[in-house]
Amino acid sequence: MSWKSEKDKLAKEIICSLYNVGMIKTWYREKSEGWVLFSGLWSPFYIQLRPLCSHPDILRKVGYAMGKMIRNEASHVNKIVGIAMAGIPIATAITICEGIPSAFTRKIEGVTSFDNFCTVIEKYGEHSLLEGDISENDNIMIVDDLVTKFDSKLITIEQVKYESKKRGVSIVTCKDVAVLFDREQGALETAIEYKISLHSLIPFKTKGLNWLKRDMSDFEHHIIVDYLEDPQRYQDLNFRKKILIYTS
Repeated sequence: MSWKSEKDKLAKEIICSLYNVGMIKTWYREKSEGWVLFSGLWSPFYIQLRPLCSHPDILRKVGYAMGKMIRNEASHVNKIVGIAMAGIPIATAITICEGIPSAFTRKIEGVTSFDNFCTVIEKYGEHSLLEGDISENDNIMIVDDLVTKFDSKLITIEQVKYESKKRGVSIVTCKDVAVLFDREQGALETAIEYKISLHSLIPFKTKGLNWLKRDMSDFEHHIIVDYLEDPQRYQDLNFRKKILIYTS
């Protein structure tokens, strides 16, 4: 079986499992008012992977699939860094399944965007921004649960660079990001702009939703597809009130 076929097979199994255990939430099933994301966008669905550790069978499959993706799509990578918090168990699962060494970031209070990283970091003091080893000539990949607008990934790359410099490790490359989900709402375009390779197991808009069609209600599926076609339209409260009038 080719990697592309195996990747799609694993991704479909994982996304259906995540939906059925409630880690892919929708306004229709769980929360009629929807969610406001880290990016500031309102959304009718929310991918909440923090409980992944409570589902070892799914986490094991995620670690295997993500590890295979790294080996097949970014074989130059020799170390991964999980983003706090949801990226940490995924990175650990990859380490266990594929033997790729991992580290993880510490969350920096007050950093909400790439633009204010430098301002906040100057006041951070001597605290470590990264837990785990970094060595000369490491080729590091950032690992997280999902991506929407890419800001948190840019922040993490800066953390890796800053921490490497602080430790006196001068030759470190960090130009790859791997996520379980890409919501496909602009992250890839930003990654290309910054010359970063974005690898996603589940492109949610172009593939993931189609894989979930059999599990979702028709109305639920239609609204999420429509939202991803034009999320800006759904930022208007009056528009949402007219459209999202039905719940289960």
